[in-house]
Amino acid sequence: MPETRLTAVTEETKLLQLAEKIKAWGVELGFQQVAIVEPDLSQASERLKQWLASGFQGSMQWMGEHGDKRYVVDKLVDHTLRVISVRMDYLADSKMVAVLNNDHKAYISRYALGRDYHKLIRKRLATLIRKIEAEVPDLQLSQRPFVDSAPVMEKPLAEQAGLGWIGKNTLLLNDKAGSWFFLGEIYTSLKLPADHSEQKNRCGNCRACLKVCPTNAFPEPYVLDARKCISYLTIESKEAIPKELRPLMGNRVFGCDDCQITCPWNRFASATQEDDFKPRHNLDDTDLVTLFNWQPEEFLQNTEGSPIRRIGYERWLRNLAVGLGNASASAEILAQLKMKAEHPSALVRDHVEWAIEQQEQKLKSSLS
Repeated sequence: MPETRLTAVTEETKLLQLAEKIKAWGVELGFQQVAIVEPDLSQASERLKQWLASGFQGSMQWMGEHGDKRYVVDKLVDHTLRVISVRMDYLADSKMVAVLNNDHKAYISRYALGRDYHKLIRKRLATLIRKIEAEVPDLQLSQRPFVDSAPVMEKPLAEQAGLGWIGKNTLLLNDKAGSWFFLGEIYTSLKLPADHSEQKNRCGNCRACLKVCPTNAFPEPYVLDARKCISYLTIESKEAIPKELRPLMGNRVFGCDDCQITCPWNRFASATQEDDFKPRHNLDDTDLVTLFNWQPEEFLQNTEGSPIRRIGYERWLRNLAVGLGNASASAEILAQLKMKAEHPSALVRDHVEWAIEQQEQKLKSSLS
């Protein structure tokens, strides 16, 4: 065998062995799945352009920024040849339906009950990068970790890596783990052997997620109109929530999980092994009034290290006011709302005024 061929085979073997080590290290670091993909985002980029052209991004203008860095990976991180895609489960409780059915409770999306996942997963990915670099110290590598950050098309990448398929609710679904998980990526210049284990789309004729959406935010399967999505309205939007959508939001005050709760594939979901994702401050089962009465300093203290903090106290009150307006008739709720009727924020006042009207109408009806 020629020397050049021997060298090539040896290099290929080393990369194969390194890929297996990376997956083992990933599992040791708490990831439930690790896969390597040679990215091709050409189709995903076309779908993104169509979605943006329809205006479904709402005020999230950043979705259309950064040019082609979002789908030409080596323009975001120089010399990227592969993407290491990881999955980490986060579901920590089983009270979702019970809380949703109690309109005096606050429903908070399950991903936000514990510590902010960005920091935890990014730290683990940084550790994985260091392990890779220590394994090949003679190579000058270009590597960078991402966790729901920067212009990264993480769901299409994870789909190509075999971590699942993008379902009709636009979330990544896994036939053994459902969808209660976070994704993370490492862009790397290492030409690792790519995995070829894509999961076939298994949504079939099921429309459960589309039917259950409280605000009818799916104009068609696999397409989300963020402007109607409760997660967008309560987290991303900084504006007043449209009045016609407020009654549809129920007690969902930070995000919405309905399309996950109803998905048949989530019967395979496993509880998280991460203590950091477990509920803090009883946020999985707390009354709306209790959270509405948090003072600014309490909000900051109780949301330290939490994804909730990013919306700020003003939008927190905005969201809770809607939930209180949607609650069944309660003199206590009405009294608490009236205490904030003169709040210095026009945004809060608008939603409190609406909620007061709702409660007054309900109390009047209950007495007639």
